[in-house]
Amino acid sequence: MTDRERQKGNTHKSIKHFENQATAEMNRHLADVPAWTVCQKLALTARMLATEGHGSALAGQITARGEKDGTMWTAKFGLGLDEICASDFLLVDDDLNVHSGDGMANPSNRFHLWIYRARSDVECVVHTHPPYVSALSMINVPLVVSHMDTAMFYDDCAWLQEWPGPPIGDEEGELISRALGDKHSILLAHHGQLSAGESIEQAAVLAFHFERAAKMQLEAMAAGKINPLPAAAGKRAHDYRLKTAPLNATFYYYARKALKASPELLY
Repeated sequence: MTDRERQKGNTHKSIKHFENQATAEMNRHLADVPAWTVCQKLALTARMLATEGHGSALAGQITARGEKDGTMWTAKFGLGLDEICASDFLLVDDDLNVHSGDGMANPSNRFHLWIYRARSDVECVVHTHPPYVSALSMINVPLVVSHMDTAMFYDDCAWLQEWPGPPIGDEEGELISRALGDKHSILLAHHGQLSAGESIEQAAVLAFHFERAAKMQLEAMAAGKINPLPAAAGKRAHDYRLKTAPLNATFYYYARKALKASPELLY
């Protein structure tokens, strides 16, 4: 072994060292966050998803857990993702009775309450029917994670093969919440995607990238065989992509773009 090789061996540091260093830097430099309210963050989520093609007429819902048990924030029924503003959100109870705001809740929102009951860690649920996710849901194929940019879904995306019909009853809520289990995301056969986040930012970013993951998968399937990620690297990449500081920074990037196009959404 040469002196240069010995020197390199003595100075070679582990991945964990650099990850810890990067995490500390991100926590310091990406810590500043805008003082948006829950409803403003939900409106930003709606607009950023609309630009990514998640809108499907009135289908899909974006909700957040309310401060009181058995309540949640949800946009009033009758609006598309591309026109929702912060003032359009209602606070509803587990019978979808409105406690704050003007309008009615989407009857299909009921199953979100089942997820909040089952998962104390979930603060926000985003459910949409974007084109590529919907196409994947039609061919009975679960989401396959095979790229660094979609590693946030590695071993963290459930698959519900049964379609119970429109989710307006308690049976659908029980089925979907049970299928989600302890995952952050789920692909619903013949339906769409659902992302359950520990924060609004996390749920929004997961939903945004779910559609991109489905698009990449369908394009890759058309070209050849998809190779799965190595397990250890996949798990490490999953955890890295879901670190709070960079994930929030990703949300704020998409939020800035939405605000440039529609500054009125905060009101």
